[in-house]
Amino acid sequence: MRRTYLLLGSALTMVAAPAMAETLKEALLRAYNTNPTLSADRANVRAVDENVPIARSQGLPSLNVSGNYTENVVNAQNSFLAPARQATASTTFSVPIYAGGAVRNAVRAAEVRVEQSRFGLRNTESQLFTAVVGAYMDVIRDEAIVSLNRQNVRVLDVNLQASSDRFQVGDLTRTDVAQSQARLAVARSQLQTAEARLISSRESYIRLIGNAPGTLETPPPVPDSPTDPDAAVDIAIRNNPALLAAEKARDAARYDEGVARAARLPKLNANVGGNYYNYLGSLGSTTGQSVPQNGTAATVGLGLTLPLYQGGRPAAQVRQAQERRGQAIEQVTEAERQVIANTRSAYAVWKSSEEVIASSEVAVNANRLSLEGVRAENSVGNRTILDILNAEQELLNSQVTLVTARRDAYVARFALQAAMGRAEARDLGLDGGALYDPVVNYKRVRHKLSDWGSDPEPVPLATTTRDTKAQGAEVTKPLDPILDTPVDRDVANPAGTPR
Repeated sequence: MRRTYLLLGSALTMVAAPAMAETLKEALLRAYNTNPTLSADRANVRAVDENVPIARSQGLPSLNVSGNYTENVVNAQNSFLAPARQATASTTFSVPIYAGGAVRNAVRAAEVRVEQSRFGLRNTESQLFTAVVGAYMDVIRDEAIVSLNRQNVRVLDVNLQASSDRFQVGDLTRTDVAQSQARLAVARSQLQTAEARLISSRESYIRLIGNAPGTLETPPPVPDSPTDPDAAVDIAIRNNPALLAAEKARDAARYDEGVARAARLPKLNANVGGNYYNYLGSLGSTTGQSVPQNGTAATVGLGLTLPLYQGGRPAAQVRQAQERRGQAIEQVTEAERQVIANTRSAYAVWKSSEEVIASSEVAVNANRLSLEGVRAENSVGNRTILDILNAEQELLNSQVTLVTARRDAYVARFALQAAMGRAEARDLGLDGGALYDPVVNYKRVRHKLSDWGSDPEPVPLATTTRDTKAQGAEVTKPLDPILDTPVDRDVANPAGTPR
């Protein structure tokens, strides 16, 4: 399958134990190595791997040893050869020969579910990376919005001071001052809301990535997007890991049905047994002859189990397996629908956001010129204070719209790549060490035969965030030049001349 390295253009070397992730690639790599959701899903894949040797064990020989010690407290009076005590030991070696296909189907179902779990892990990676990109862009967006709102508060505060000065000299009315006060109060409340949203975005960043965001750099472009939604859907149907996992679940359900049908077929085993008994000297003699106090015995044979009637249980299990398979078939269709909807939706949001970006850039430039013109016209009495306030609000709205559209376009484009199965660790070109390979553990455990093997005790792999400081609403980088609008007036310039 062709791999597309989405972030190849931003290949950066990771510094040993960095204090914070400042690029998107660093954030993705840190989440890949330390996120608990991904670590838990890897553990789940390893647990699913064990189902293969568990299923295979049902077709392998078994060896059992049992022992027993008995004290006969009361013996029958006519029992002349009953010992007072005895010890016995027996050994049974059994080799399954035929089980109606139950073992073969169980092993195949387990193997297919291993493949399903790997696709599930790929889907978890893709979803995590999409969430990381969203959190990263949310912080960038909300920092810009906070900066814009702070700038707006400063401008409105200057407006209010200028309006108050002009009111003192009789150039404006009390209504003009009240309008400036009201708009400043609204701007301050909008700033508080924006700061709270920024804090929330930073906390979400910490939850996903494990450390606080620093000064986040502008992310690299996402290349290789399809030219139309139909092409994107075709790729997604072939490569989306959630859909592939659903198809594997459907295939495994077919083998489960074979396991259920085997419950009403004959079973044949080869058995070898050995027995040892010892009466521990407690068996008396008869007619003057000594009676052996111990002995051994051995058996060899075949065991055949032919089910004739089991109360309807096998038929119920077969019907249940058939319905489970029907459920899995429908879930494939549901997954396909979801993939198609997500792909088309991401494509539409991406294209729409690109159009909004183009329009918003025009609007920002036009509103900046409009604000400067309204201020100039106000200085000669052709515009009112309310006109200035409205022009400032329109500029702020267009700037926020532009920032939001940029975020939406990038996240939607990445989500489109995720829907097409192109947003996993290998696709992103993460170069912070060897990537996790679920096949390694499967090869390690699939042929293990020992009853006494185990792995080391599990330890936490994901990093805790309990020592991370509560986030604030400080702004860590300057505004994009297109958003920066230095058109506020000085208090010492009550005439309103633009500077």
